Amino acid sequence: METRVALIGIIVGKREATTQLNELLHEYGQYIVGRMGVPYRDKDIHVISVIVDAPQDIVSALSGKLGMLPDVSTKTIYPPLPQ
Repeated sequence: METRVALIGIIVGKREATTQLNELLHEYGQYIVGRMGVPYRDKDIHVISVIVDAPQDIVSALSGKLGMLPDVSTKTIYPPLPQ
């Protein structure tokens, strides 16, 4: 099955949301290439970047599930498709 690389940007507003978020990331762990998290204490938020390489429907499912978590905002970006 064809896969795509994507970057899922995540902003967590409340630390309580991280348990569910980490459970989801663990569930999709086989597709995760890398992850970086930065706590931004001055604004009391956490910013997380997750790089995935997965079929389009898997990327969409993960991004959608993350975005439905309370106090979590996500945005997914893709590199341009080859011409």
